[in-house]
Amino acid sequence: MKSERNFPLIVVSDKCARFLQGGHVWVYGNEIIDCPYGIENGDIVDVTSRKGRYLGSGFFNAESKITVRILSKNANENFDPAFFRRRIGYAIDYRLTVLGGNISSCRLIFGESDGFPGLTVDKFNDILVTQTLSLGIEKRKNVIFPLLIETLNEYGIKISAIFERNDVAIREKEGLEQGKGFFRLNGLKDDLDGHTIIEENGIRYDVDYINGQKTGYFLDQRFNRLAIGRIAEGKTVLDCFTHTGAFALNCAKHGAKSVTAVDISADAIRQTEQNIALNGLSDIVSTEKANVFDYLDELCEKKKKDFDLIILDPPAFTKSSDTVSNARKGYREINAKAMRLLPRGGWLATCSCSHFMSDENFRSMLADAARDAGVSLLCVEARQQAADHPILWSVPETDYLKFYIFRVV
Repeated sequence: MKSERNFPLIVVSDKCARFLQGGHVWVYGNEIIDCPYGIENGDIVDVTSRKGRYLGSGFFNAESKITVRILSKNANENFDPAFFRRRIGYAIDYRLTVLGGNISSCRLIFGESDGFPGLTVDKFNDILVTQTLSLGIEKRKNVIFPLLIETLNEYGIKISAIFERNDVAIREKEGLEQGKGFFRLNGLKDDLDGHTIIEENGIRYDVDYINGQKTGYFLDQRFNRLAIGRIAEGKTVLDCFTHTGAFALNCAKHGAKSVTAVDISADAIRQTEQNIALNGLSDIVSTEKANVFDYLDELCEKKKKDFDLIILDPPAFTKSSDTVSNARKGYREINAKAMRLLPRGGWLATCSCSHFMSDENFRSMLADAARDAGVSLLCVEARQQAADHPILWSVPETDYLKFYIFRVV
């Protein structure tokens, strides 16, 4: 460890030391065995083992269960603006590489995976939509956000506005208030209507970044939508939990015979219908406002196998380890129903966006659902989140999306 450090020193348990040495970046409060008084929440601290081995530096917050979020494991860092500028540059370079140079719409910063614990930044054309979930980032956003604009500008990418979507309850666990609004910075706009038209896989979407879910649009399924589109030609498709109609529209764009998009939310149906019209696909895609569980029940009761391809893209059924068992029942129920509705040779695309629903558990659930439905599954593809949501293997929480394509045999 570097001999002279100006940051307060936190000492952690042997268990936590092994955890951090293994690559993770969180220190839980119950693993801290020595902590000096007077540390201000949001400040940077050094973390060491009992024997004084340097383990990293990160944001301290005594109000959070995750008391330290490691920012760097390089003892020579001083966390000045140049440090954050480098991190931003790494994130941009990575996206340009994995997305083939097209970052018109993408996740630009994905929290811990990009070395910005608790920060999400989505780019929709010339709009950045941010979500700040850690006090350390909150206290430094007046440095980080201008650096984002400056660094993108150096790449020839102009940004018109930054909108903060901090209307999430998890902020309260960090001692932060909820809220949303434009980030005010010279040269940026703060009076836009909250809508922008993006293009993904050749399809246009109206993104409502002020009132839409999360940051306004789910970018993580981009290539999964494309994969489903490629098998949809000539098929009759049912898209469940359609949200903005993205899977439905990819299927229609690739030659599906017809597509029915179902969602319980009136806002989701309205947004889907806008996107259908925007792409001139109203002769192929229709919508149904319904509870998907009830809708599938009704189809099962009628014993009609009208669909060749069924897509299940539900919201997270579990957001904690305590509710995984109930979530598994929900996943099993909808998947078994979908399998019963498909003819032999039909296609099923199914996924879970919850980290707490592990891939092993999800696969086991699908096997149970197949037994319930009396079918066998031929696995065509096993996929994950798009590459602009990179998985940091040492941080399992960054690995959340499971996506499978099956043929029912």
